[in-house]
Amino acid sequence: MFPDKPPRGRTYLWQRPDWPQWRFDAAALAAPLAQVHRAQGHLAGRMAELGLAQRDQATLQALTQEVITTSAIEGEALNLDAVRSSIARRLGVDIGALAPADRNVDGVVDMVLDATQQHAQPLTAERLFGWHAALFPTGYSGRVRIQVGAWRNDAAGPMQVVSGPVGREKVHFEAPPANALPAETAAFLKWFNAAPVGDALVHAGLAHLWLVTLHPFDDGNGRISRAVGDMALARAEGTAQRFYSLSAQIQRERKQYYDQLEATQCGTLDVTPWLDWFLACLLRAVQGADGLLASVLDKAQFWQRWAGTPMNARQTLVLNKVLDGMEGKLTNAKWAAIGKCSADTALRDINDLLALGVLRKLEGGGRSTGYEIVAK
Repeated sequence: MFPDKPPRGRTYLWQRPDWPQWRFDAAALAAPLAQVHRAQGHLAGRMAELGLAQRDQATLQALTQEVITTSAIEGEALNLDAVRSSIARRLGVDIGALAPADRNVDGVVDMVLDATQQHAQPLTAERLFGWHAALFPTGYSGRVRIQVGAWRNDAAGPMQVVSGPVGREKVHFEAPPANALPAETAAFLKWFNAAPVGDALVHAGLAHLWLVTLHPFDDGNGRISRAVGDMALARAEGTAQRFYSLSAQIQRERKQYYDQLEATQCGTLDVTPWLDWFLACLLRAVQGADGLLASVLDKAQFWQRWAGTPMNARQTLVLNKVLDGMEGKLTNAKWAAIGKCSADTALRDINDLLALGVLRKLEGGGRSTGYEIVAK
């Protein structure tokens, strides 16, 4: 049983007498739903025109974005090369040299891939425990030991989302007590695995909100809730291939995301405003995939253009890195670092490509001379 009195004078969703009877205004959501479905259809049509290798590259990029940004939302910065290599290794996509394995990266990748690639399989408590254990392979969150692969036990007090300095913390949300979690999570999983009543995109938005509300783990609740939301989206779309990243869009709108969650948690079971925001964010994510598609096509066209030009392994590696959206400008020092070669060897590689017209110098010079790929 939940406590009769709300903590600190606030009533949360899970304390409402009608919990968890979600309500929403279907008429108000009809237009946003139609917009998202049109955008999804447009994106699916464009992707269908690509070859299998290009679709694999698009999926690799979208999943890399998903892993990087779902962690960034929680303030955790993952290494881009390690994430990309981990996903490529699991999907069997050839990207040349692979970065060394990193168990922290691999754990997030395992969760995201299991949610999306195995979306048709039932979601169970054991599956969620496996995701949680993958996120925290050492049994620690930072320097704090946590319950791993199990529901939280509230040994340190109620589960709260707080901000601010010690002694002046602001409580944004308090989750249901730990002793209620077995029954609460069982109800959620039964609902999640049943066929959606109404639009499957609404089901995805509610799944995300419901699991965030339960906050069933000591840590990692945001990442796991977004993975569950992605799993519901993959079910709605009927495909394991991902061509956009919702987490990347949420990261861009991080403040609004947390504001929406907090306002919703303190509201009623009519969650129309949350679903309206979720669908608008999803629409922007799907529409934003046009940029990802353009980069995949640009990369494919680049290699088609230079297919008959001999290049060594270092040149291919570095050019792919640039085409995949490497941060910062390409310099001789960066070439040497990526290609694991001397500065003299890097300069020879670059000069060869300058002579061929593959690269050109950026304006400016000196030791930090930059280079860019020549557009077709």
